[in-house]
Amino acid sequence: MFNFLINPYKFNKFVDIIFKPLVILTLLVLIAGLFLVYFSPLDYQQGLTVKIMYIHVPSAWLALLTYAIMTIYSIIGLAFKIPFSFIINKAIAPIGAVFTILCLFSGSMWGKPMWGTWWVWDARLTSVAILFIVYLLIIFLNHAFENREVREKTIAIFILIGSINLPIIKFSVDWWNTLHQPASISKLASPSIDISMLQPLLVMTVAFSLVGLIIAILRIKAEILMRKNYL
Repeated sequence: MFNFLINPYKFNKFVDIIFKPLVILTLLVLIAGLFLVYFSPLDYQQGLTVKIMYIHVPSAWLALLTYAIMTIYSIIGLAFKIPFSFIINKAIAPIGAVFTILCLFSGSMWGKPMWGTWWVWDARLTSVAILFIVYLLIIFLNHAFENREVREKTIAIFILIGSINLPIIKFSVDWWNTLHQPASISKLASPSIDISMLQPLLVMTVAFSLVGLIIAILRIKAEILMRKNYL
């Protein structure tokens, strides 16, 4: 049923069917998200600055999610020798890097009026900056080896090593005293964010996810086409 997740030919067939409806859905969700953000209330302390959250938080979540997906595909690729796993890793690494730099940039814009500075060597900020560097190294490694098999296995191993950073990012605000606020949304507790802000935040997260998915599909299809002789 889910063979399209590991088989390039079935992937192409599946995405050819869903791509146009996906683009339409993405546009509708994005428009709805922007509408909700525009009419969302201002924070009594942060004022208009709080609306940076609707870019910063989805970007942060998707930066982590993208790397988590790469980690899963690295395990699959190394354990079961499935070439499509390495295609996924190469295709989505730049997307994860973009989400990460967007998270860092929007966080700096949000931090300046709140903390009085663009940057602090806070545990959360530093670990996210390390994530961005890891993404850049993965992109660099994709162009550093002539031997494709050596390159793919090396990158997969590197991704697995880099995944150690994911729980550090997630729990840094709990393990250390940081300026960064703790999570406002938790599975184990009621959200500390008001519903009037939670709704646009969730819709924008879905919109960002769909945009990232569309870009990922296009990049994966292009990578499959370039590697057609090896699959």
